[in-house]
Amino acid sequence: MALVSMKEMLVKAKAEGYAVGQFNINNLEWTQAILQAAEEEKSPVILGVSEGAGKYMGGFIAVVHMVKGLMESYGITVPVAIHLDHGSSFDKCKEAIDAGFTSVMIDASHHSFEENIEITSKVVEYAHAKGVSVEAELGTVGGDEDGVIGGIMYADPEECRKMVELTDIDCLAPALGSVHGPYKGEPNLGFKEMEEISNLADLPLVLHGGTGIPTKDIQRSISLGTAKINVNTENQIAATKVIREVLDNDKVVYDPRKFLAPAREAIKATVIGKIREFGSSQKA
Repeated sequence: MALVSMKEMLVKAKAEGYAVGQFNINNLEWTQAILQAAEEEKSPVILGVSEGAGKYMGGFIAVVHMVKGLMESYGITVPVAIHLDHGSSFDKCKEAIDAGFTSVMIDASHHSFEENIEITSKVVEYAHAKGVSVEAELGTVGGDEDGVIGGIMYADPEECRKMVELTDIDCLAPALGSVHGPYKGEPNLGFKEMEEISNLADLPLVLHGGTGIPTKDIQRSISLGTAKINVNTENQIAATKVIREVLDNDKVVYDPRKFLAPAREAIKATVIGKIREFGSSQKA
């Protein structure tokens, strides 16, 4: 199956009361694991690529070719979107789109509201002309993701309504208390604001920082219009734990496949668990 935009999969998810997982890819093994998990579960899936991870893997063009090659080799039949996570500028979004990404996030949340609208509108115009979906952010998600650092600042519901009205985005990530990276203590999500924003914006919402959020909060978020949930840290922790175990138990191993293959299986198992938790299994 060819790569697709996120739009249709998220509209369907919101209408049917589940969420599609965005699982960030960091290298070959991550991509293999996530694609295999999605295919086995017959779930749509979004492959998230941060600017840093894209650079690490050789650039956006290399990433797209890797994903397409694996999809062909594995005979992937489920919908797959390749999505720029936290695109920092119009130019970066354009670069990803031109390389073959089917979805982009423009994160202009650190600009003034007026500048955010202006930048986001420009991205939407370019992306939609090429059939590419666009995610935007308001407020600030806490924590640190690949050098994107922020303190928690809740999105303003009225600004969310205006953004949707003025930009024609496909989905919105309102910051409502989630963080990138591990949580220190229990997550405290703003469900009242989430419900208000969902009613005002009337399009699929996105929850960043999906690692470590209790299932009951995931389910409540989905019931309030969240149709996309981002996960990266949980896969990184699972993979690193297995690699450490292999290297601790075998001091002479040197073939990277001996520890990367078990790490890949750990990522795959984690993704399958998340797909089932989000309710997207058998929804492809």
